[in-house]
Amino acid sequence: MSLLARSGGLGPLCAATRAVLPGLWRGKYFSSGGEPAENQVTPMLRHLIYKIKATGPITVAEYMKEVLTNPAKGYYVYRDMLGEKGDFITSPEISQIFGELLGIWFISEWMATGKNAAFQLVELGPGRGTLTGDILRVFSQLGSVLKNCDISIHLVEVSEKLSEIQALTLTEEKIPLERNAGSPVCMRGVTKSGIPISWYRDLQDVPKGYSFYLAHEFFDVLPVHKFQKTPQGWREVLIDIDPQVSDKLRFVLAPGVTPAEVFIQRDEIRDHVEVCPEAGVIIQELSQRIALTGGAALIADYGHEGTKTDTFRGFCGHKLHDVLTAPGTADLTADVDFSYLRRMAGGQVASLGPIKQQMFLKNMGIDVRLKVLLDKSDEPARQQLLHGYDMLMNTQKMGERFNFFALLPHQRLHGRSHPMDACQSKPSVSPVAGFGELTWR
Repeated sequence: MSLLARSGGLGPLCAATRAVLPGLWRGKYFSSGGEPAENQVTPMLRHLIYKIKATGPITVAEYMKEVLTNPAKGYYVYRDMLGEKGDFITSPEISQIFGELLGIWFISEWMATGKNAAFQLVELGPGRGTLTGDILRVFSQLGSVLKNCDISIHLVEVSEKLSEIQALTLTEEKIPLERNAGSPVCMRGVTKSGIPISWYRDLQDVPKGYSFYLAHEFFDVLPVHKFQKTPQGWREVLIDIDPQVSDKLRFVLAPGVTPAEVFIQRDEIRDHVEVCPEAGVIIQELSQRIALTGGAALIADYGHEGTKTDTFRGFCGHKLHDVLTAPGTADLTADVDFSYLRRMAGGQVASLGPIKQQMFLKNMGIDVRLKVLLDKSDEPARQQLLHGYDMLMNTQKMGERFNFFALLPHQRLHGRSHPMDACQSKPSVSPVAGFGELTWR
């Protein structure tokens, strides 16, 4: 069966369908690719129609937020959308090597910055917990390196369904989970390797301290505002009820200026842009935390450097899905603007990337790790490993589609910024793994 990877194709069909399709401008109507499927009147569609009738057309950002995270009917809240039976598949679900190399990245950064006595690993949107599980396996395998370090895991997840799946993946069944729906820490437990693990609904609730943050395919599902340049200036794309079909939605343009226009750069030369204020807020929070207490953030997603236009699209059952059809049954996504993330960091921290996934994983030593696993595997496992490697590295698949981007303290790249004692020698600054070749010190 051919599966469509969220981050790239699993075959010729997938490569074609996952590619960014340009928005079609038809008067005041946008399409995000393909002919719309037969309209299904879902509970979410009824909810949106009532909402629009009561308050008027809504922004694309509000539409995404309702469809994906509405507490009662949201796509992410009560379903498992990952894997073969879901709507998309991600890198950690394809190969264990992906998560193992990210585990090495965090250890490398921990060592390069002085082997702090404790650190938090914080993942935003952890999916099924597969990625964290692979990272924890590396932490266990390198226990002799980390033996004097107090590690804790912190997962930020809005989906109750996925939180339960993560708990099954990561925790020791013999030790019951503590649950408290009314608390900022909605669940606590212990991983299979004995590390404390906690769940949160919001990054703000995660304790501040020396931390490594991971966001893999997280920023692409945050709500975006869409704007079209017109003779009258920028006009926001809104979603309204189709006057010809009462249970169908359509795109329209706002008649005047809307508040989110402030996020458009004054020197913007594109005629269509997508902006994500929520991503900016999260990047500012991460930057403040890293500047204050140290650590780093590693972001992996598909995106661009402020060059693309209409990237808003939907996926259902591993196929491209019209974004306005049967809302609540499909994933909605838009490419990440890494130039915007860099601006939102505001100079509080240094940034590296984006760098293509193929180059990042090669720098991390994926070829060496693959050879070790192949030498230990039987033929079926070898074929699976080679298939996973091809998916991650092939430039026609995930290798070119995905990018890695990092936030680090300025002193990580430039040495210590505070005065040193006379007896101290200036520390040497090692390259950041992945963005340069991995080196162990």
